[in-house]
Amino acid sequence: MINSELFEALELLAKETGIPKDYLMSKIEAALLSAYRRDYGAQENVSVTMNPEKNEIKLMQRRTAVEEVTDPITEIQIDEARKISKRTQIGDEVETELKTKNFGRISAQTAKQVIIQGIREAERGLVYQEFVSKEQEILTGVVQRVDPRSVVIEVGKTELFLMSGEQIPGESFREGQRVRVYVVEVKSTTKGPQIIISRTHPGFVKRLFELEVPEIYDGVVEIRSISREAGSRTKIAVYSSDENVDPIGACIGPKGARVSSIVSELGGEKIDILKYSDDPTEFIAQALSPAEVIQVIPLEGEKNCRVIVPDDQLSLAIGKEGQNARLAAKLTGYKIDIRPLSNAEF
Repeated sequence: MINSELFEALELLAKETGIPKDYLMSKIEAALLSAYRRDYGAQENVSVTMNPEKNEIKLMQRRTAVEEVTDPITEIQIDEARKISKRTQIGDEVETELKTKNFGRISAQTAKQVIIQGIREAERGLVYQEFVSKEQEILTGVVQRVDPRSVVIEVGKTELFLMSGEQIPGESFREGQRVRVYVVEVKSTTKGPQIIISRTHPGFVKRLFELEVPEIYDGVVEIRSISREAGSRTKIAVYSSDENVDPIGACIGPKGARVSSIVSELGGEKIDILKYSDDPTEFIAQALSPAEVIQVIPLEGEKNCRVIVPDDQLSLAIGKEGQNARLAAKLTGYKIDIRPLSNAEF
């Protein structure tokens, strides 16, 4: 009766959770064997077999047929073995059911524990498989709870945690609100999958542009570089090998509709869109926009340069608290020394 209920429970769980029944059965077999060995001692020739069609769970013992038994745990007398199979020869392995009065109790307790644990493990595995393929993608979820340190967002049937450090400064959330997040990384840990989501990552802005700009999605326009200080400003360098396509105009969109949609998603964050160039001096000059640049001078050392700007453009080139220069450096990968024309060293 217990076995019948067990197999019915496995069947139901397989349908409701999507966890393969064979997976659960293998877990129960392993746990029953472990429980038996714990209670009766380690016996490597003992195994568990489960037959759902007959509602059977049996403890089986493999022994070698011999003329004279010296170890009843691993050996069986040949005449006894031939009662099971007439073709048995000395040296053959024979499998017999091992009867123990406590096995039914052990199997019932173990099955319950294994089913619970197996469900948790399988669900974690399914969650990992679901999200690992979505790394560096944008997902939409619903805010379930707002805590001081995190916002709990439900994506499908999974709750994800948007930590305070991954939230755009100044933005607020409310329960029931639909929100988009960027999947930074999915890790498999002993406690289950760890899914890191963000709204501050530069990849979030990149994916938003891919969603809003068909030319980027189609590969006509490429995003070559991006730097971001979330909640304040982003610089993005775009390029197109098609001379008939204006990559900046494509990103801005008709009447600025495309970039406006992204700015709105980011809570008013400023976005500078500039044209990428393979020429480092030209690229650096573009990166410091909206400031005008007189000259970019490469310096000795790896990726160092000096930039000369008009005196009245110095503060604009550096930006508030150095932000414009800092973002330009991240965008280009160069260390940039900005000098006014009156103090220039050519």
